[in-house]
Amino acid sequence: MPAPRTVLLTGAAGGLGTLMRGLLPAYGYELRLFDAVPVEGEPDAITADLGDRAALREAVRGVDAIMHLAGISLEASFDKILRANIEGTYNLYEAAREEGVRRVVFASSNHVVGYTPRPLPGDPLIPIDAPRRPDTFYGLSKSFGEDLAQLYWDRHGMETVSVRIGSCFPEPTSVRMLSVWMSPEDGARLFHAALTAEDVGHTVVHGSSDNTRLWWDLTTARALGYEPKDDSEPYAARLVAEQGELDPDNPDHAHLGGHFCTHPPIWPR
Repeated sequence: MPAPRTVLLTGAAGGLGTLMRGLLPAYGYELRLFDAVPVEGEPDAITADLGDRAALREAVRGVDAIMHLAGISLEASFDKILRANIEGTYNLYEAAREEGVRRVVFASSNHVVGYTPRPLPGDPLIPIDAPRRPDTFYGLSKSFGEDLAQLYWDRHGMETVSVRIGSCFPEPTSVRMLSVWMSPEDGARLFHAALTAEDVGHTVVHGSSDNTRLWWDLTTARALGYEPKDDSEPYAARLVAEQGELDPDNPDHAHLGGHFCTHPPIWPR
């Protein structure tokens, strides 16, 4: 599809949203920013909650596509996850449907399949159609978001690319992250491909760089036109020296979701 000109970026004040605010305009996008908290340095950003249906309707009006990054990104009580990630995502899709927005890029997560055993050297990569095995209420909410995207494609013809993001930071911070890291620049490349690829229907992709220690298959992401340029391996020697290699007998290291399966980090708000 032609490159969308105006893209609504929800979660614009968050870590990933902040990175994409800096990188996506170079691809020609005009970003309309939305977050529950003020976006620093962006006085025109929309400050509203995903539960505010009127504000969402106004936010999506006239945009060409949506990048939905908003919501709780760690574990929390089910009630909090329900409001922010499940009801909030439903509210966004309804607003998009009502305003005729035809393309959404949904920030899903590796935690949709977090209890999948991590591949050992020589094992095949985790395929995109691996059974859902969410490791938290957070992962469960992202699984719901993927199913919601499928419903809106089947019922309303609204296209979505669901990106199961690994970890998008300027550099990896753990040995586990060497396998699921997505550089910010590769993140922008993948999101641009997801916004512009033709006939995506509802497509689910893994979101990471082309890491030497990669755990999952990037075939569906590459089919969108994504060409990752980065690899976490230059950071490996330092991280392994500091933390040691992953131990298959350590429960924190046994699954794709890492410590989300054992001691998940809790959303602070």
